[in-house]
Amino acid sequence: MGIYAVTGGSSGIGAKTVEYLRAQGHLVYNIDINGGDITANLASEEGRTHVIERLHALCTEGMDGMICCAGVSNNCGNLKLIVSLNYFGAVRLVEGVFDLLAKRKGACVVVASNTISQGAARMDVVDLLNNQMDEERVLRLMDRLDVKREAHAMYVATKYAVARWMRRVSAHWAANGVRINAIAPGNVETAMTAKLSPQERVAVMALPIPTLYGEEKLMDPSDIASSIVFLVSQQAHGLNGIVLFCDGGTDALLNSEKVY
Repeated sequence: MGIYAVTGGSSGIGAKTVEYLRAQGHLVYNIDINGGDITANLASEEGRTHVIERLHALCTEGMDGMICCAGVSNNCGNLKLIVSLNYFGAVRLVEGVFDLLAKRKGACVVVASNTISQGAARMDVVDLLNNQMDEERVLRLMDRLDVKREAHAMYVATKYAVARWMRRVSAHWAANGVRINAIAPGNVETAMTAKLSPQERVAVMALPIPTLYGEEKLMDPSDIASSIVFLVSQQAHGLNGIVLFCDGGTDALLNSEKVY
């Protein structure tokens, strides 16, 4: 039996991941702002500290996996929340449990997005996130930006930054026994996409998903969760530092000439 923790495990991709891991007989702690085994707001430093302390108390022998699914989309209308939860909420938490993962030579998966390859990210913000770990300073910048104009670019920037952070630490972490990878989902039927306006829904459906060609639906959370479960398993022991696009072939369609 393995010991795992999943953020955002009360709904969507996170809930499916929890379900699949528990079905395999593993002990899984769901970390969520609502209905979690550990309840905390990961957009706050206090919440992250609480989770790190609880996991150290509960997992004294270490952890086999840490999976960061918690996040918000650009539709939340709050740039600070996007930054604090999507980027700092994942990075700070994973760094805080690295020692637990190292005890059992565990693995970590952070959730990015297939939008990171589509050129919409504010790369100045990506650079700031990856090179300036003063969260309060970054959040002060958000006060100067227009939410409607910048929300999508900020969302993509946080996902790009978390994927690049993963790449930067992956070699060192693996040399110390901890594998880390990112998964980049496409559009998925979750609570986030359920809130799309009719106009937004039309725009989302206009982005082709080759494996769903001719079907008027998005990917299912199970598509992503099954890939996450694979990435943290021993079957994926050779995978480290990769960004796995799990989008039904959308990225390959849009970027067919890119092989790396």
